[in-house]
Amino acid sequence: MAKTQTSKESSSPSEKATKNVSHEPPVTAIVELFVGRTGARGEITQVKCKILDGRNAGRVLRRNVKGTVRIGDLLTLRETEIEARRIRGSTEGSR
Repeated sequence: MAKTQTSKESSSPSEKATKNVSHEPPVTAIVELFVGRTGARGEITQVKCKILDGRNAGRVLRRNVKGTVRIGDLLTLRETEIEARRIRGSTEGSR
């Protein structure tokens, strides 16, 4: 007897991506604190930044930033729900 295969309706990867995309405009945040360096080669800087506008205005988030960044720089964030994981062994607030 041959087995019959049931196919599940699978959506394309682009359809899955659009379901998770926020429809809110980008928000600005200001870098307040340098937490440390991360990444395989130390190319990522983890910072704490304060959200300046949007529905999460005033909230302080931990974010990973690629490239050069200094305290006082403005970041444009596409979303404000996800926060970066803490770096193991970091001393918070080192400059």
